Amino acid sequence: MDIPNRIAIGILGPEALVNKVLSVIATSFPSFEPIARACSAETASEIAEKLLLEVEVLLVTGPTLYRRVKEHVLTHLPVHMIPLTDTGLFSALYRLRSKPELNAVDAIFSIDSFTSSTLSRHVKEIGETPASFLIYDGVPYPQVEMVTQFHEDAFRRGATKAALTTDIQVADVLNRLGIPCEWITPTDQNITVALERALLSTETRRSKEAQILVGMINVDEFGKKLQQQSTEHDIQRFKLEVHRKLIDYVESLDGYLTHLGADEYLFFTTRGIFERETVGYKSVPLAREVWKSLGLSLSMGIGFGRSANEAGTHARLALRRCKEAGGNTCFIVREDKTLIGPLEMADPLSRDLSMTDPELLKSAEDAGMTSTYLSRLMTTVARTSKLEYEVHELAGILGVTVRSTHRLLLQWMDHNLISSVGYVKVPKGRPKQTFRLHFLENLAADPS
Repeated sequence: MDIPNRIAIGILGPEALVNKVLSVIATSFPSFEPIARACSAETASEIAEKLLLEVEVLLVTGPTLYRRVKEHVLTHLPVHMIPLTDTGLFSALYRLRSKPELNAVDAIFSIDSFTSSTLSRHVKEIGETPASFLIYDGVPYPQVEMVTQFHEDAFRRGATKAALTTDIQVADVLNRLGIPCEWITPTDQNITVALERALLSTETRRSKEAQILVGMINVDEFGKKLQQQSTEHDIQRFKLEVHRKLIDYVESLDGYLTHLGADEYLFFTTRGIFERETVGYKSVPLAREVWKSLGLSLSMGIGFGRSANEAGTHARLALRRCKEAGGNTCFIVREDKTLIGPLEMADPLSRDLSMTDPELLKSAEDAGMTSTYLSRLMTTVARTSKLEYEVHELAGILGVTVRSTHRLLLQWMDHNLISSVGYVKVPKGRPKQTFRLHFLENLAADPS
C-alpha cells in the first residue's frame, strides 16, 4: 500500500517504544508513512491482524510480541522486529551503575531475555563479568507474571541489588514494588537498522530501487572564481578540475554526467544508489570535497518522478529552491512535490529536516511566504538548530528591510505560522521582540 507515494508501515509495541520509533521515522525515513498501534502481549496478535490490512510491512518492537504475532497471524507481508542488542543493554546497565548504591563491584543484577552465552559475550566487551548477573533461565517467551516473580524473588532474598528487563510491563510492576529496575530499550541506531531492513523488504521499495533519478548541479559563484585565475590556461585547468571531481562523484553513483554549459551539470542515476550514497538522504560528500579542494560550494537539485520528464522538472524545481536558499545546499522534490531537505553539503547541519508536505507549502504561500523565504528559513534552521529570532536577524536571513520583515511577520502570525515568545532587554532603547518559527518545529529534530 502506498499512501501519498510513501510506504505504509505498521508499528506495533508498547506506547513508549512506538513513540521512539515514530521519532526515528520522522527524522530519517521520509519514504515511510507510519501507522502506529500501542499494544500489550495479550492484544498483539489481534491488533496486528487488523493493522496488516492497512500496511505493506509490519515492525514489532520486541521478540516477545514478534513471537505472538508470528504464532497467531498468517500473512504474506513481511514482519520485522527490533532485535535485542548489546547497545540497549549497555545503556540500561550504565544507568544502573550511575546510581552510587548500585556501583559496587560485587553488585549483582537479575536480567531476562538474554541467554548466558550471549550475555557473557556482551558484558566482557565493557569489563563486566558474567558473575555480576543472575539470568532468567525459565521457559522461552514467558508470561509477564513469571518474569516479574523471578526478579522479585531474587531481590527479596538478597541475591540481587536491581533488575534489568526488556518488558515495560515487568518494569512497571517492579517499580511499583520499590525494586530498582531499568528497562532495556533499543537505541535509535537499533531502530534505524530494523527500519532499513523493513524498507528493503517492501515491494514498493524494490520497485523504486531502479527508478531513474535526475540531478542538477550548479556551481555557486563560478564566474567570480574564474576571474581569480590569472591566465586562460589556469581557467581551463580549473574547469577541468571541477569537471573531474563531478565525474568521479557520479561514477560512484554508477551514473551518467553531462555538462550543460557554464556552471551547470546534469546527471542521472538510480534512486536506490543515491539513497545509499547519501545515507538515507542525509548528506552529499561531494560538496565537502569540492569545498576543501577547490573552495567552491555547490547547489544540487534532485528530482524523482513517474517519468523522465517529471523527474527533470522536479530536479529543476529543487535546484531553484537551493538557489533561493543562498546556495551550498541540496533539496529533493518527490513525485507528489513533497520536499526533502536541506541535505548536508559543505557546512554541517545541526538539525535533520524531514519531509515538507505540500499542505505546509500551501499554507506558507497563503500567508505570503514565498518559496525563497521558506527555503532560506529551512536552511538556516537546519544549519543553526535555532527556531527563535529577533526581527533584525530575520531581515538578514530573508534579505529584506526590517520594515518589510515586520509586515511579513504580521501576515505569518495571522496564519499561525509563527508566534511572539517574548522580549529581549537591550542596554538602550525598547526591548526587542523575539519570534518563534513553530511551523518548522515538526520538521526539525535535535540529533541524538
